Amino acid sequence: MARRFGLGVVLALLVVSCGGTRDVDRRTVTLHRTRPGGGPAFTSCRLALTRTEHEILDDNTHETGFNGDDGSSFTLTWVGDGTGVILVLSTISAPIDSYLEGGSSRLYRSMDYGKSFRDVSHRISNTFIRKEFGVTTGPGNSVILTADTPVVDNSGGIIFTSADAGVSFRSVRLPFHLAQPITFHFLNPHYLVVISIDGGLWLSLDFGVNWRKVHDGAHSFMWGAGVTLFFSYSPTGTVEADSRGELLLKRTEDLGLTFTTIAEEIFSFGYIGGFLITSVMDELWTPRVIYVSSDQGNTFNRALLPSASTEQFYSILDGDEDMIFIHVDNPGDTFFGTMYTSDDRGVLYSKSLERHLFGGQRKSDFTNITSLRGVYLTNKLDEDGRIRTVISFNRGGQWRLMGKPDNVECGDVQHCNLHIHGEHSRQSHIVPMLPLSEPSAIGLVIAHGGVGDSLSSTQHPDVFISSDGGYKWRGALEGPHHYSILDSGGLVVAVEAKREGQVKTIKFSTDEGRCWKAYNFTEHPLFFAGLTSEPGTKAMNISVWGYRPEDDEQPMWVAVTIDFKSLLTRQCDDQDYEEWLAHSTPGGDPERNGCVMGYKETYRRLKRSSVCRNGRDYGVRKKQSPCLCTREDYRCDYGYRRRNDSAECVRQPNTADPNPEVCLNGEDEEIQTFGYRKVPSDKCEGGFTPRRMSETIIRPCGAKASEAPPAGQSSSETHFDTPREKMVLILVSAGAGLIVLVAIVSAALTVRRVLYRNR
Repeated sequence: MARRFGLGVVLALLVVSCGGTRDVDRRTVTLHRTRPGGGPAFTSCRLALTRTEHEILDDNTHETGFNGDDGSSFTLTWVGDGTGVILVLSTISAPIDSYLEGGSSRLYRSMDYGKSFRDVSHRISNTFIRKEFGVTTGPGNSVILTADTPVVDNSGGIIFTSADAGVSFRSVRLPFHLAQPITFHFLNPHYLVVISIDGGLWLSLDFGVNWRKVHDGAHSFMWGAGVTLFFSYSPTGTVEADSRGELLLKRTEDLGLTFTTIAEEIFSFGYIGGFLITSVMDELWTPRVIYVSSDQGNTFNRALLPSASTEQFYSILDGDEDMIFIHVDNPGDTFFGTMYTSDDRGVLYSKSLERHLFGGQRKSDFTNITSLRGVYLTNKLDEDGRIRTVISFNRGGQWRLMGKPDNVECGDVQHCNLHIHGEHSRQSHIVPMLPLSEPSAIGLVIAHGGVGDSLSSTQHPDVFISSDGGYKWRGALEGPHHYSILDSGGLVVAVEAKREGQVKTIKFSTDEGRCWKAYNFTEHPLFFAGLTSEPGTKAMNISVWGYRPEDDEQPMWVAVTIDFKSLLTRQCDDQDYEEWLAHSTPGGDPERNGCVMGYKETYRRLKRSSVCRNGRDYGVRKKQSPCLCTREDYRCDYGYRRRNDSAECVRQPNTADPNPEVCLNGEDEEIQTFGYRKVPSDKCEGGFTPRRMSETIIRPCGAKASEAPPAGQSSSETHFDTPREKMVLILVSAGAGLIVLVAIVSAALTVRRVLYRNR
């Protein structure tokens, strides 16, 4: 594909990162040459289309061409849920010059899932729309187009807003110029927030008609619960990156009318799963520490995590209301760090995975398999320098290598495992896509990978598919592909990725990738640019996007939409579904088989042999039942670790204090450990119960509510005093008399709360 032509596809991706000052863009990771042989390592089923199937698909394949100017770039965006509306924006590489010369962008709209398009450029007054973040979609049918206007002193930018999925647009002159895309509130499309190029934080409560500047010197912001808005800002009003570490964190709970400063000297912050997380420098350019709040910033607790120097970074990998995955970088250019998982308050952390790969451009291969509860996979950099894929089925409690795919022959390889390509491989153009899973397609995972003793970069990756959430895999397609999940997993489609060649064939499967059929969707091949379908996997329409060079060297952009609903005409009935126990193995213990995080889940899902349509009304149905508790439902608490890879937790040597005290909510509290702590969101009942330790150490907490960490100040000297220092405090009090001693002990017992007694 010619470099000057590009396609921007609008995606919704939430990434939260805390910390990091080192420029790591130059860091690279090399994949080792480990895959044997030069040919495909597996065979899979190929079926020919019948004449009737071919005729049906021909009748339901629609091709639309778009004439683009030299240097043009196309952006395709879905609008709304179930609307069938697609907006296509055509712009060029040098918009400002063309803007001054009276040029314009072209806007096209489809309301039938891409089968046909209309030129609606007149609705935006034939204005130039930005190539970068020119199209932004929000809740409902809301969409915003940002015009690319020259920055002058006396005028601001221009946006076009639509509340009806692009049927009509309203032009708005802004009192500022945008430094980033406008952010919608996650529920109310009328609430908009953005930072201007001069660091102003601007808020609109009427879908962009009117704007109000609520603060200066803003660096970043995030919506919290309800209408709570968090933002960091510089007290000097500057917006330079080097002012991080002396930023303040503010909160507004009434949409910018009043503000509360909730943290100081922060480097960065993030909000995920109900947790507000700050990376704090106690003194400028000193190692950073993490403070966490679970009450929208009213109180903060220091997390038990290693500090990060200016050469390191923190990165929040994932999180929900129960726990957080966080990566702490190792010192130096090591390309790896340690992954930790938190308790249900985000305060106590346990090591989940050492030598977790985290290389150049702050990219991690960490992947949440959304089609099955509790499953994550990632890559680690072993001591021998090789990259290997590991998978966890209990939210990071244990990690293990992935097994050999069922239909793969490994030859003479001693350790034959499947290894999955992630973000590092995508950035290096080894694979075109990351692993794909969808909550509505239970157990289905599609990923690029290879077999051997480690990840390889010398052979083309193949496509592998799992139907049980990652326990078992099989080779599905030879070579790299673009793929998509349709009809809630009832249909999988793929187009071969060819860097230089043109494509005209789409492959599809109705049995989760075991057998494939191929259909030539066009008579004239095109240079592939994208494979897109309506978000949410409900639709059965897929659009192949690309361009064909014309004789005058200007590209003809083409969208080809195939409607598979015409091929799968039968609606699925009860006979097409089966009961499936997730996380189960054949012949397993009936009491424990399928137990993950304390309970079993039985799903109703489509049989692989059924050729029918789930339809838009399909919903996931499941039954849950609790399991008896075992040690597997617990993690080792702070100061403890597993004994010889068993489930038993033993005290870790050289731990200064196995019963750490943590100041929580400004009160005196002592965490009394059992050596174990229950995995967050684990729902087991009865069974194994950790024995409560008899030793108790009463210790006063240093900082009270008025002195606690909301301002970002460290109180680690008070929090982690040694038992001897605590005993001195009690003995000094005892010297004043028996009555004083009794009063002090009574007061301590009154305010002390023992945590985890019943966890």
